[in-house]
Amino acid sequence: MNDSKTSLDTDFVRSQFPAFQAEESRDWIFFENAGGAYVPATVIERLKRFFVAHKVQPYGSFALSRIAGEEMDESYRAIAELLHAEVDEVTLGPSTTLNFYVLAQGLRHLLSPGDEIVVTNQDHEANVGVWQRLSEFGAVIREWRIQKETGELDISDFESLIGDRTKLVCCTLCSNVIGTHNDIGAVAELAHQVGALVVADGVSYAPHVIPDVHKLGVDFYGYSTYKTFGTHQGVLWGSRSALQQVKAQGHFFNQSESRYRLNPTGPQHAEIAALAGITEYFDALYQHHFGESSEDRHDRARKVFALVAEHEAVLANRLLAYLKECPDLQLLGQDHAEPGGRASTVAFYAAGISSAKIERGLAERGIGVGSGNFYAHRCIEALGIDPNDGVVRVSMVHYNTEDEVDRLLSALDEILVKA
Repeated sequence: MNDSKTSLDTDFVRSQFPAFQAEESRDWIFFENAGGAYVPATVIERLKRFFVAHKVQPYGSFALSRIAGEEMDESYRAIAELLHAEVDEVTLGPSTTLNFYVLAQGLRHLLSPGDEIVVTNQDHEANVGVWQRLSEFGAVIREWRIQKETGELDISDFESLIGDRTKLVCCTLCSNVIGTHNDIGAVAELAHQVGALVVADGVSYAPHVIPDVHKLGVDFYGYSTYKTFGTHQGVLWGSRSALQQVKAQGHFFNQSESRYRLNPTGPQHAEIAALAGITEYFDALYQHHFGESSEDRHDRARKVFALVAEHEAVLANRLLAYLKECPDLQLLGQDHAEPGGRASTVAFYAAGISSAKIERGLAERGIGVGSGNFYAHRCIEALGIDPNDGVVRVSMVHYNTEDEVDRLLSALDEILVKA
């Protein structure tokens, strides 16, 4: 293929995912990708190979142990290259929630009583609660609150919160229910002017955008690989200057090893070894759409994800247009998606019918979505929605299709008529 192919080939994409051929899953429409995405064959094959052929303690002298370590090293390099980072800037831990908890403990020593941490009420709890707990040690927590009318964050509100006592700013790049891409560069610039470090949650951003982490402007960036088509791991990147300020949280004899300093549990061997299958899949997409190239892994992925962004915007706008015209449903966030501006994660609720009932009605029609507060309890509550029932979330990624969206809209019509 070559540059003349300007749109994403979803038939090829779906051919890479065994879930679309498996008897148990092939007839389902899967729209709960924000909770965990399907995985391509490249990841499955690597995971299976590790368990079958060399499920041994890695980095030993004998052949099987050496191969196990080499496959883990390959994944560390692949993830670092994908982010345009260095290998020693990347920690692979069990989840982003745990990675942020460990990071908070590693940064605690920087805080004196009265020092301030800014968090938002738009974030997933993983990037809120761990910082709020530092108030037990004298930190003052300041909350950057969403606009109730839009669910979005206003940068002018943030400016009024920060000052010379601000030491940490913890903010999402994209809410898992609002969907808007926050201007993290502007946040980081203001935070750095007062000497604060910035921790960015990219969990709901990473399935849709491949960032150059050094250009984000932040000090730490975290996301989850099980939501980006891989095994259940969390990636934590930190700039070298920021990492130097973090106290190691692993075993004392591993403190000089970058991959162990912020992973006290130790690496999960097979899950990490399989992660190179993510970038292998992205490379297959690149080759199919653009042919061979001398570009580096990051640039190849960025080019693929430009196609992804265009495709996902089409899907999102199909659903958003329906919701905008439906008087029975209330949309969260913007009602139009521009590539790079709004994720194809769309949340809504209905007056007079519970979100859980809508979820069940869709499941009865072979469509998998989620309902609830999705660990964005503070955000849902701030919007005046009961967090116990929450919202319906339709989270689409690049392997979803326009036909699937149309079937969703028909199913919603049926459910609303019956209600």
